Amino acid sequence: MLDTRATISPLHPDFGVRIDGIDMTTRDAARVRQLHDLIDEHSFLWFPEQDFDDEAQLALTRDLGAPEPSHTALGDTPQYFGTIGNVQPDGTALGGSHQTTRFLTGNNMWHSDASFKAVPAYVSIMCAYETPDEGGETLFVSTRAAYDRLNPERRAKLDPLIAIHDYTFSRSKVAEVPDEMQRRLPPVRQRLVRTNRSNRAKNLFLGSHVREIEGMDSSEGRTLLDALVADAVAPDHVYAHAWQPGDLVIWDNRCLLHRGAGYDADRFRRRMRQTRVSGACSSLEE
Repeated sequence: MLDTRATISPLHPDFGVRIDGIDMTTRDAARVRQLHDLIDEHSFLWFPEQDFDDEAQLALTRDLGAPEPSHTALGDTPQYFGTIGNVQPDGTALGGSHQTTRFLTGNNMWHSDASFKAVPAYVSIMCAYETPDEGGETLFVSTRAAYDRLNPERRAKLDPLIAIHDYTFSRSKVAEVPDEMQRRLPPVRQRLVRTNRSNRAKNLFLGSHVREIEGMDSSEGRTLLDALVADAVAPDHVYAHAWQPGDLVIWDNRCLLHRGAGYDADRFRRRMRQTRVSGACSSLEE
């Protein structure tokens, strides 16, 4: 279980908690079960001042479920880590004009990680090691809260809809998507409204990867999607996380949208390591 000295503090009225006084490098089965419960309830868990490395992060990832292979890594060997930022394995930092840095600006659009996979991601886990002195925040909103704000008639119309999520559609807005990646990541169908299997809470499943609403005129569907996102990400609904070295954050991709706020890669270094836990099934089966 969580250490009795641990304190849990709310971050935003809609979601999120900060948990202090706990060493996340050690866990037992009871603590892992409690982590799942906390994710279901709060969607966003922040553990500051953690002493993590890749080995500890991958162990935590495996405790929470099956690690999700990176969709950007080519080859037959699964790669579970992604580096968010401009610091390379050799310690050098890329500038803002580098192709890799530009491609990562796709993360500055509101999205849910891996929603473009047939089985979308359950949670993302991020460990921060180097963070910029200015900028670099990640913004989060709850699409569970956004669904709850809708009136019953609106919910009834949205509940049966299917959205098409397309990685190429979203990422081609910022950089060219390699042909091989397009072949490996074809468009997929997802429910527009998802249901948490544990607590039955409903939420919208939105973001930049959503290309269209199945069976709906493209213009009408785009208008609907843009309006839903605009309501979800209104300023009062946003929590901005200002990263510090030692931060460990776990967030629920099923019911949160997030985006990077951007930073000056020519002036600052940024190195954060991300893993993901695969979801249990397609949203169509929930």
